[in-house]
Amino acid sequence: MNLYLMAFLVGGLICALGQLFLDFTNYTPAHLLVTMVVIGAILTGIGVYDYLIDVAGAGVTVPVMNFGYILTQGVMKEAENDGFLGLFAGILEMGSIGVSASIIIGFLMAAIFRPKD
Repeated sequence: MNLYLMAFLVGGLICALGQLFLDFTNYTPAHLLVTMVVIGAILTGIGVYDYLIDVAGAGVTVPVMNFGYILTQGVMKEAENDGFLGLFAGILEMGSIGVSASIIIGFLMAAIFRPKD
């Protein structure tokens, strides 16, 4: 099947499940965010997330589940290299690019555009 179609279907399924979670529970979007990150980390830990990336491409790398994947990949990589201390360094090293970009882009948008009162 075409990679674009699979990305659309899998990404859409993830988003639909997230919307159903919000619609039929009393949880907030923050709960959903944490749940999705944890699901991404668990799927990475058991080796399923890499398969999902091969099958669906951007369908699983764009949703917030990917943040859990990135953090877990960093921890696993650094734990192999540095042992126990790598657990802490891996999270900071792999996640720092995305967090830094978010902070810089957020600052630039706040500097360029005026927030409404």
